[in-house]
Amino acid sequence: MSSSSCSLSPSLRSRLFNSSATRFLVPSARQNQYRSRCEMNRRSFAFRGILASGVSVTGSSLATEPTQGMERLPFKPEGYNFWTWRGHKIHYVVQGEGLPIVLIHGFGASAYHWRYNIPELAKKYKVYAVDLLGFGWSEKALIEYDAMVWRDQVVDFLKEIVKEPAVIVGNSLGGFTALVAAVGFPDQVVGLALLNSAGQFGNPNEKMDESDESILQKFVLKPLKEVFQRVVLGFLFWQAKQPARIESVLKSVYINTSNVDDYLVESITMPAADPNAGEVYYRLMTRFMLNQSKYTLNSALSELRCPLLLLWGDLDPWVGPAKANRIKEFYPNTTLVNLKAGHCPHDEVPELVNKSLMDWLSSLKPEASLQTL
Repeated sequence: MSSSSCSLSPSLRSRLFNSSATRFLVPSARQNQYRSRCEMNRRSFAFRGILASGVSVTGSSLATEPTQGMERLPFKPEGYNFWTWRGHKIHYVVQGEGLPIVLIHGFGASAYHWRYNIPELAKKYKVYAVDLLGFGWSEKALIEYDAMVWRDQVVDFLKEIVKEPAVIVGNSLGGFTALVAAVGFPDQVVGLALLNSAGQFGNPNEKMDESDESILQKFVLKPLKEVFQRVVLGFLFWQAKQPARIESVLKSVYINTSNVDDYLVESITMPAADPNAGEVYYRLMTRFMLNQSKYTLNSALSELRCPLLLLWGDLDPWVGPAKANRIKEFYPNTTLVNLKAGHCPHDEVPELVNKSLMDWLSSLKPEASLQTL
């Protein structure tokens, strides 16, 4: 995996940049250096996925004051609740009573990324925030990761834990996961909210190269490529998982950086103390993130049957407002709220996201939303 591979074809660069995994983390200085030469090279792509893991941070007091006096979910290093799914330990938070709201984090984050949303939403609703398998306080399982693994996890979470019709809310990778889960279990989802969702629109004119591998490719070049990938990604993983680097890159995607604090950084770095975190990162980088073209937004949206809310940070350097506009055009039963924020509006401007989400939730008619559009 070359750090200077700007020779990627335009179609491949497009697939990488719009893949259903969030581009987290890329050092801001390096990002600026290469952006004019290559919209996304393989090295920056690997950095943008580094939130899959990190190292534990010791000695942090997590005493940073909550934003503008807002109530904040207490940080518990041991986690909150755990559920066994397919033999794997899954972490989740639950608060409040009422219509269930299920929150799904982005690539490399966790339930703690909804720290300012859970307490406020729980005043009127029963709020769940779940860690996807391989992330946060959930198990770092050594499996073949695929977008549909997380879809199945969320669907089963609705069946086994929530047990009643719910609204699903997702950011970035969590947004795409929420979308395919809503399609996969339509009788249980009464509404869907996406915040700067990952995923791409398919290009019907684009044809993937499906030619058979030669003996040389299969037995010589492919193994060498995998060895090289492990060396390069291992170095990038070690370099980019440092807390100071994580803080720097978070500030590059938060327009208002006041919420990039000890709580946020530690919620990202602590889960990676797991010895399997590095291998999970490698599998995500090489086997999941680079092979997502078969999962498209248009195919999922064409099967969606519930009201859709888009809460979009228009200043996101990775996923701009054009995608939100295209989603709304493709799926008319959409409410679009534009926000002056970056990639994670729920944590950057939580007061605006909470208000917009609750206004939309109050307008939902669960019994009507389950009907076919």
